[in-house]
Amino acid sequence: MPVFVWKGKNSYGEKRKGKVELANEAAVKAHLKKLRITPSMVKEAPKDVFADIALFQPKVTGKDVVIFTRQLSTMIDAGLPLVQSLEILGEQQDNITFKKKLREIRSDVETGSTLADAMKKHPDVFDNLFSNMIEAGEIGGILDTILNRLALFMEKSMALKKKIKGAMTYPVICICISFVVMAVMLIFVVPVFQEMFAEFGSALPAPTQMVVDMSEFAKGNFHFILAALFAVIYGIKKIYKTEKGQTKIDALLLKMPIVGSLLRRVAVAKFSRTLGTMLQSGVPILESLNVVARTSGNKVIEGAVFRVADAIQEGRAISEPLEETGVFPGMVVQMINVGESTGALDVMLSKIADFYDEEVDQAVENLTAAIEPLMMVFLGGMIGGLVIAMYLPIFSMASAIG
Repeated sequence: MPVFVWKGKNSYGEKRKGKVELANEAAVKAHLKKLRITPSMVKEAPKDVFADIALFQPKVTGKDVVIFTRQLSTMIDAGLPLVQSLEILGEQQDNITFKKKLREIRSDVETGSTLADAMKKHPDVFDNLFSNMIEAGEIGGILDTILNRLALFMEKSMALKKKIKGAMTYPVICICISFVVMAVMLIFVVPVFQEMFAEFGSALPAPTQMVVDMSEFAKGNFHFILAALFAVIYGIKKIYKTEKGQTKIDALLLKMPIVGSLLRRVAVAKFSRTLGTMLQSGVPILESLNVVARTSGNKVIEGAVFRVADAIQEGRAISEPLEETGVFPGMVVQMINVGESTGALDVMLSKIADFYDEEVDQAVENLTAAIEPLMMVFLGGMIGGLVIAMYLPIFSMASAIG
C-alpha cells in the first residue's frame, strides 16, 4: 500500500502532521476524521529510491525486539486487542525495516493467521525459539506471560553476549595495533636506519640484520602478504560455512586452553536458559531440544543436543544421554537428573543457568585480568625488540669510538 503524508489541525486547533500507510487518499481522510483531525494537506509520499535495496536498510537489533516484546506484553496484559497493539507498536517504530515487518505481521494476523505463523515468515527477526514460544503462549492462552519471559530471556542472552564481546575486544585491538605498528616500522622506519648503516660499511649485528631482511621482504612483497592475509581469512570463512568445517573449528575452539573453558560455560548457560524457558512456557521437550540445538551457535553442542533428543524419542531419560555426549559437565547432568526425578526440570535448568551466568562473569574477569599483562609483554617484546635491534649498531659504534 502507498504511504501518505498529511498536515492538519486537531479539535483544539493544534497543528499536527504525520505519515500513514493506506489504500488511497479517501481512506486517509476517513482515518483522520476518526482521530478528529481536519486535514489541510494529504498527498502520497515520494518513493525512496533505496527502499527496496536491503543494503541501505537498517538492521533490526536485539534491543528493538526486546523493547517490542515488553511493550506488546504490557498492551495484551492491559486488555488491548492483538491487532491494535501491533498497529500502535508498528507505527511508533523508528527502525524502518522493523516497521515494515510489523506491518506485514499485523496484516497477516488481520487476515486470520496466528501471531506465531506470521512471525515465522520473518526468521531474520524472530527465530525458531521466539516463534515456538509465541505458539505455546497462544495455545495456552498466556501470551502476555510468554512475551514477558521472552523479553527477560533475551535481555539475559544479550548481557551474556556483551560480556564475551567485551572480553575479546581488548586483545583483538591490541594485536591489530601491534601488527600495524610493526608494519609501519618495517616499511617506513627501518629503511631509514638501513641507509644510515650502509654508510658505515661495517657488518651489522645478527638481530639488526634479521630486522633489515624482514623489512626488505615486507617492502618487496607487501601486496602479496596482504593478499595472502585476505585469502586466509576468506578461506576460513568458506570452510566455516560448510558443515564439516564448522564442526571441526567449533571443536577446536572448545579445546583451546582458556577460551575453550569460557565458551563451554557460555554454551551450558545458554542451553540451560533456553531449554528451561521453553519448558516453563509449555513447549514439548522434544520440540524444545530441537530448537535449543539449532540456536546453540556451536556445531559440537548442536550435535550433542540432537543425540539427546533422539535418545528421549526412544524412551530414555534426558540425563543419561546428556552424560554420554561428554560435552556437559558432570554437575549439570546430576542437577538435571535431580530436576527430572522431582518433576521440576524447568526450575532446575533456570538454577543451572543462573549458576553458569555467574561462572561466565568470573571467567571473563579472570580472562581480562590475565590478558592485560600478556598483551603488555607481547607489545613490549615485539616493538621493543625492533627498537633495540635498530640501535645495536649505534651502541657498537659508540663502544668502538670509546
